[in-house]
Amino acid sequence: MFVKKTISGLLKDGELRKEPVIIRVNKFDDDSAAKFMKQMGEAHNTGQPVIPIVIDSYGGQVYSLMAMIAAIKNSELPIATVVEGKAMSCGAVLMTFGKEGMRFADRNSTIMIHDVSSMDWGKVEEIKASAKEADRLNEKIHHMMAKNCGKPNSYFLKIADEKKHADWFLNSKEAKQHNIVNHIRVPKFKVKISVDIEFK
Repeated sequence: MFVKKTISGLLKDGELRKEPVIIRVNKFDDDSAAKFMKQMGEAHNTGQPVIPIVIDSYGGQVYSLMAMIAAIKNSELPIATVVEGKAMSCGAVLMTFGKEGMRFADRNSTIMIHDVSSMDWGKVEEIKASAKEADRLNEKIHHMMAKNCGKPNSYFLKIADEKKHADWFLNSKEAKQHNIVNHIRVPKFKVKISVDIEFK
């Protein structure tokens, strides 16, 4: 996704004081979450009417995803999510946080949904605690996804049960059938720089 500028021929140049912000998400870790929140703040000061979030990711850390979700929920501007390539695991969840009607996926993109993983090692009680936390997060993000897509809370959890909790891969058309995606295309971001001259 690119920003396309149209500049009036009456202007010598069309340099903007602040360029529109397009947030690109490839990873879900502490650094990417911090960068995401910084860019969300910057986007609110450009005058742009919407914040596009372009996702091309295999996923990552759930807690980093939750920080990004918090930033989206506190946004004063509508969010558009765009999948270019892939939105897997955390990426698929983030995808659903685009405003209804503003979730896009390239025709050849792939979306993958699966359970939250617990990778902790240690004493038995530590492993039990980690598994309990993974269950809590898993239920939470599946409920959030369902709500974002206009479905009952258990919608995606039931599908996970039916699929024996294996990774669930969807193409863009299949994702649209579940209302994860609204449009099978990459949107255009246009900036028009013009001069209005009136003769009365």
